[in-house]
Amino acid sequence: MELFNNLIFGFSVAFSLQNLLYCFIGVLVGTLIGVLPGIGPMATIAMLLPITYNIPPVAALIMLAGIYYGAQYGGSTTSILVNLPGETASVITCIDGYQMARQGRAGPALAIAAIGSFFAGTVCTMIIAMFGPPLAEMALKFGSPEYFSLMVMALVTAAVLAHGDMLKSLAMVVLGLLLGIVGSDVDSGIKRFCFNFFELTDGIGFVIIAIGVFAVGEIISNLSDPEERQVFTSKVGSLYPTLQDMKQSIAPIIRGTAIGAFFGTLPGTGPAISSFSSYMVEKKAARDPSRFGRGAIEGVAGPESANNAAAQCAFIPTLTLGIPGSGTMALMLGALMIHGITPGPMVMVQQPDLFWGLIASMWIGNLMLVVLNLPMVGVWVSVLKLPYRMLFPAIMVFSAIGIYSTNNVSFDVYLAAIFGVLGIAWRVLGCSPIPMLLGFVLGPIMEENLRRALQVSEGDPSVFLTRPISLAFIIATVLILVVMVMPAVRKRRDDIVG
Repeated sequence: MELFNNLIFGFSVAFSLQNLLYCFIGVLVGTLIGVLPGIGPMATIAMLLPITYNIPPVAALIMLAGIYYGAQYGGSTTSILVNLPGETASVITCIDGYQMARQGRAGPALAIAAIGSFFAGTVCTMIIAMFGPPLAEMALKFGSPEYFSLMVMALVTAAVLAHGDMLKSLAMVVLGLLLGIVGSDVDSGIKRFCFNFFELTDGIGFVIIAIGVFAVGEIISNLSDPEERQVFTSKVGSLYPTLQDMKQSIAPIIRGTAIGAFFGTLPGTGPAISSFSSYMVEKKAARDPSRFGRGAIEGVAGPESANNAAAQCAFIPTLTLGIPGSGTMALMLGALMIHGITPGPMVMVQQPDLFWGLIASMWIGNLMLVVLNLPMVGVWVSVLKLPYRMLFPAIMVFSAIGIYSTNNVSFDVYLAAIFGVLGIAWRVLGCSPIPMLLGFVLGPIMEENLRRALQVSEGDPSVFLTRPISLAFIIATVLILVVMVMPAVRKRRDDIVG
């Protein structure tokens, strides 16, 4: 009954004219970003963070969330029609989705992708509503040692599950932690790693790193990609799947939703791993695996359900524990911090309109996406014909204006440019910047909890081992590292995320 009352309250918040407008803007921009190859939701959210300064927190988070799960919808359109994934999680959809388009079945492929995504989004929104409050209530019992150990486990998990070499990912986590402590020490006021730059006294701005690495760096690196995009078909045909299509898709949609929900709650996984895992499960479960790669509708239904489920379930650890499950969720936490909201279980108590309003808006947003994606396929195909050289200058100028408007300091623009160059270098070296961003966001919170725990224990570090929950997190962290070092497990990980 309490859940029902909370959902009614959430819908009363989400159905306000302002929040409906920002929800629509979010899913519209998210779909557009999903359709356009090479930009991605992380770069878009990073660019839009400065705008959220003048938007109420609830509306800002609703819009950013809409961009995130909206991009999962939009990515399927280009994967099916152009054989070009607009978003990383849609890479696997190209395999069978484009083959269906070649066979004149682009309409059913798009419809099943939309149905699967809508089902997954609806189910996972209910999962957040059901399991979010109990998890937050449990987290309220955590002390500083438990929070510190939990964050260590989250960062290690993010590193071992991130794309690329595990050691490089762990190194990026450490780099993020170091960047997070730049500036004046909260307790002593001593400047740390400022190198005599007065502008670094307050630390490196979250927006600077986000835009520099994920907007400027991403866009510059994409300039090397060929611009020519040949749309396979401009006439999609009937969008109605056959009864046989529906029968073949029901089980993959359910399995994909379950897989996405599981991976979505794990730090560092993201929708891409979920969609790849779903595809492998469907191929192994199929009576005739040889159909995959030749237009099997299960190869569209499963992955598309999984990536949307993962995108939405990633909000569970983010909203309830203050632990970002992915780089995009770290940007969400940054948006909360910009508005002076401390992420964690107290958000549900202190900001119930934010938590329940966001959950209700996800149902509304998923419904908007079904309406947007299917009838407007022709519009999205036309958008694909825009040359990338026209988008590049506009995005760069918009990013620079957003950074400068934060503090009205030109130093921030130069610093973002430096991080843009570093972002390109990290990609060339095969270092995923996502673990770095997670370390940067969690670094100050980890330091605060570490100090608080040691102050309470009078400097005794055994406090992390004598408290059962903290000890459990530490043991889990060690086991994750030990297991990932095993050759067979490590090879399996490289096959999935490599």
